[in-house]
Amino acid sequence: MNTALDVERIRKDFPVLSRELPGGRPLVYLDSGNSSQKPTQVIETIREHLAMHYSNVGRAMHVLGSESTEAYENARDKIAAFVGAPSRDEVIFTKNASEALNLVAYAFGNPINEDPRFRLGPGDEIVISEMEHHSNIVPWQLLVQRTGATLKWFGVTDEGRLDLTDGVITERTKIVSVAHQSNVLGTVNPVAEVVRRAREVGALVMLDASQAVPHHPVNVAALGVDFVAFTGHKMVGPSGIGVLWGRRELLDAMPPFLGGGEMIEAVWMDHSTYAPVPHKFEAGTPPIVEAIGLGAAVDYLTGIGMDAIEAHERELTAYALQALKDVPTLRVIGPETLDERGGTVSFTLEGIHPHDVGQILDDEFGVAVRVGHHCARPLHLRFGIPATTRASFYLYNTTGEIDALVRGLHHVQKVFG
Repeated sequence: MNTALDVERIRKDFPVLSRELPGGRPLVYLDSGNSSQKPTQVIETIREHLAMHYSNVGRAMHVLGSESTEAYENARDKIAAFVGAPSRDEVIFTKNASEALNLVAYAFGNPINEDPRFRLGPGDEIVISEMEHHSNIVPWQLLVQRTGATLKWFGVTDEGRLDLTDGVITERTKIVSVAHQSNVLGTVNPVAEVVRRAREVGALVMLDASQAVPHHPVNVAALGVDFVAFTGHKMVGPSGIGVLWGRRELLDAMPPFLGGGEMIEAVWMDHSTYAPVPHKFEAGTPPIVEAIGLGAAVDYLTGIGMDAIEAHERELTAYALQALKDVPTLRVIGPETLDERGGTVSFTLEGIHPHDVGQILDDEFGVAVRVGHHCARPLHLRFGIPATTRASFYLYNTTGEIDALVRGLHHVQKVFG
């Protein structure tokens, strides 16, 4: 299989990458782990739908309503195929991955849910990890506060790997929710081993795949998990749209997350019955154009090929890890080899705050990186640092842009003596 990307052709699809910053500096965008840029194909799909086809979905009997509904549901089909979902009805549209994670957390310990798999109380356990994004920490903390259950977590090794040696999963574990790929470390976690341990005690498994689905092939059925959350804006799609995939039997057993129009079957003054999934979880007017834009993003990524995107990012990551070794006092936080790692590299420079690093890179070199704790403060506390500088790569990045980053870092060190 030929996995080489024509990166220069791809870059022409992204209007912003041709932008010239003040002072004539070219834009070097190394922040796709935060949010990716958008190709013309996605932008034009959104524009065309808003201009010529827009209407609310699932209600109107006129032409525009039919066209909008068809486009919205076609997007669901595309996403189901993209992640290997056994059924389109297992794909729930949310506004982002955070909402998808909260939706599942809401189902546990809910008094109207009588399914024993979701019963949660004192003595029961929820397992996450120390490398999670806040979106996969806070919903479970809130659940613990509501139910009296116990929150536990896997630690992280000095090399930035999940520490699976301490028996965190026990017979009291009800759900394990971990990142497929860390948004700070780049680590790709051993999902199969986590699933094996969870199944031994009858626990459910959820993946935050926000950093995985955009960057390498993901097949939810093959992973053997129960729920997967991801978001559109990191995969060349628009913001305001996310996805929850869940096994149909579990989604059927879960109570609605929000009440309103569209998610109902029938309403009386004293009670209601609910629509089947996926609509049971899509109350009110959904993010119509955003979902259609995400469908266009899936078309774009599929046309290029996820295998090719993954291979390109591995080449970039290998190049970056080697190039960064030439920067004195730079410390990579996370794996320093390509083994089970993605295209996100976080680092510190001795004696220089990441905010200063990011400011100089942007002001003087046009290099856009992320600085801070990247919504993963517990992970930074684990490594004894307040923040990191993060460079994250995608299908449109080049080795020349990594060279620009390295030149900028050398300059930062000169500025700070």
